[in-house]
Amino acid sequence: MRIAGIELRWVRLPLVTPFRTSRYTEEWKYALLIRVRTEEGAIGWGECVAMRVDVYSPETIDDAARALRETLIPMVLELPDVTAEKAKEALAQVEGHPMAKAALEMALLDAQLRLIGRSLAAHLGAVRPAVKAGVSVGIMSEKELIDTVLRYRFEEHYQRIKLKIEPGWDVEPVHLVRELLGADALLQVDGNGAYRLEDAGHLAELDRYDLLMIEQPLAADDLDGHAALARKLKTPICLDEPITCTADAIRAIDRGAAAIINIKPGRVGGYLEAKEIHRVCAARGVPVWVGGMVETGLGRAANVALAALPHFTIVGDLSASERFFTQDITPPIVVGTDGLIRVPDKPGIGVEPDMTVLARPEITDHVEQIPIPAQVLAVGRAR
Repeated sequence: MRIAGIELRWVRLPLVTPFRTSRYTEEWKYALLIRVRTEEGAIGWGECVAMRVDVYSPETIDDAARALRETLIPMVLELPDVTAEKAKEALAQVEGHPMAKAALEMALLDAQLRLIGRSLAAHLGAVRPAVKAGVSVGIMSEKELIDTVLRYRFEEHYQRIKLKIEPGWDVEPVHLVRELLGADALLQVDGNGAYRLEDAGHLAELDRYDLLMIEQPLAADDLDGHAALARKLKTPICLDEPITCTADAIRAIDRGAAAIINIKPGRVGGYLEAKEIHRVCAARGVPVWVGGMVETGLGRAANVALAALPHFTIVGDLSASERFFTQDITPPIVVGTDGLIRVPDKPGIGVEPDMTVLARPEITDHVEQIPIPAQVLAVGRAR
């Protein structure tokens, strides 16, 4: 492909309800979208999952936009023939900025696959036409928790529930939800790094609730602590934030710090790297699942495609658009009464934004056109 135009678009969507974890509370979803237009006439969309502040990752939306504008996009424009695979190889020279890289790669993948009429799911190697839906439940009052969990499980058909926990809000809510849902329900918890190794005795109390996993109980940089904690608990330990590339996954597994890996495409630098981590974990017999970052329908659809790969054997954070938004920017992602989300099978990501929705001033904050050097356009015209 040859790139004819690139646009950055800042959007914001109010959340249906505030989403609280042990580290932060979100009331709005802020996203940076990338729109790529090629000389061949294809349009590709990408979504950057970086947050406004550095509570989950050091990379913020402003950091990502700066990296895209000043470094990553210019590097891609220098390529004689652009593909997502060639862009990934070129951008590997730049340290950091995984969420910016992932968003650009996503837009390039969307464009190149639309050109050849192939879906992202097929390109990645998906083997399932639908994936099981899972939902993440934030920290809230006991009454809210009861109402929310019962609605998600029995009215909205989610097949797996994840509870956010923190010191002082862990054993009691898990006990309550296990009683509500029964012994066979798929249930897991996420500490978002709120605990210390000294809390091992307390966390061991969760072993009696037959949880799928405890996700990220300790700080992201504490692999040795996670390995030590894993030896003290029966419940498997899953890592999230420390896994930023394939090498991180191998290191965590080899050190005994992770029995399960959460793969978030934005965190690892894109869907191509996510697929490689999936391959490595499959070879080592370590289960994986797709994590979420409160994506709009763009990122949500792409995550569903990824989750249809063969070794994603654990239900991921794959939920309907209505879980977070009254108005998504794409046609809504829905959970069927069978608890499944259909994998998009149209070319590219399989969905695209509704431009009438994006045109609303309360949704789009700002649009920036990235200049394309004259020599790049000249080469495109010559071809």
